[in-house]
Amino acid sequence: MSLRGGGPIEELAIPSGTTVEEHDVVVDGDVLVGGQSTVELGVRGRNVAIGERVSVGDDIEAEGDCRLDTWCSVDGNVLVGEDAYLGERVTVTGRLMVSGDLDIGDDVTIEEGFEANGWIVIRNPVPTIVFYFIVLSQLLRVGETDAADELAEALADGDDVRDPLLIPRSTEIADDAWRVSTPATVGDDCRLHGNLRAASIRVGERNEVFGSLRAREDITVGAETVIHGDVTTRGGTVTVEAGARVLGDVSAGDLVVYDGAEIQGTLRARGEMKLVQRTGPETEADEVEEGGGAEAGGSDGVDSEEPDGVDSEESDGVGDDDADPGDGTENETTESAREDDAPETDGESDAEGTAAVTADAGAATEAVESENDS
Repeated sequence: MSLRGGGPIEELAIPSGTTVEEHDVVVDGDVLVGGQSTVELGVRGRNVAIGERVSVGDDIEAEGDCRLDTWCSVDGNVLVGEDAYLGERVTVTGRLMVSGDLDIGDDVTIEEGFEANGWIVIRNPVPTIVFYFIVLSQLLRVGETDAADELAEALADGDDVRDPLLIPRSTEIADDAWRVSTPATVGDDCRLHGNLRAASIRVGERNEVFGSLRAREDITVGAETVIHGDVTTRGGTVTVEAGARVLGDVSAGDLVVYDGAEIQGTLRARGEMKLVQRTGPETEADEVEEGGGAEAGGSDGVDSEEPDGVDSEESDGVGDDDADPGDGTENETTESAREDDAPETDGESDAEGTAAVTADAGAATEAVESENDS
């Protein structure tokens, strides 16, 4: 890898399933370390490629190939399952054990000796990226596309393609901190030790980080992830998804917290602070059903309530009329009833009056007849 420029690795990418044990970083896939980096932990992976002027503080264990570019130093043993490539002026304080072939450059120091079961060639191996590029370009130039495809499959180990651990140039990795000047991405189901410092950080799901997160830009904490520390960004947005736990303070420009997240410390936001509630599929279905029921009930209510509304309005209107001073409606009703009863009463009184007059006339006639008889 070239000492000039930003390098081919543009971010710190920690693949899913990565764990940091007592002294080692354990990865299922490959490990690529950019130039001029410092890794104070050991490295265990499938294929391990170390750039120029990289310092490794513990053992290196590679299931496949291992390549150490020029001016690298390893404070421990190097165990290689297949072939090993060591550039000029590489220093190994422990023992080098190679199951396959060994290509070794000039002025290489191996303090406790080395052992290789295959061929041992003393030369100056080219850097990893350059070597792969030269081989592929030569195969394509002579028209050996099948051989180029086989080489590409061999580099990827066939169909079993796993995400590598990518460590960019000038990275510092220790037990207490991971420091990079590029964005950092953490996969799922990882267990990491140390504070993570990067330009921006995105942590996946079901991770456990024993340290804090600090970035200049955005930070995202995935679902069911536990952060044993603070989460701080200068001017970016901190997003804490549902089920995540932050056992510390959160400071951000803008803060977005999903329903179900747990933050045990203090929340500080210079800008907006949002609480987002997500609705699951079952709840959405229930809400849709309830909404449909409500709509259906609402339509029935309209049909059934309109007559009631009219009646109620009419009754209200009557009530308002009844509530007028003087109770005109009741008076009108009583007066109409009295008017209806009045003719009958007058007829009865007239009949009574006629009967009384007839009785008086009869009595007077009898009195006159009795006088005439006398």
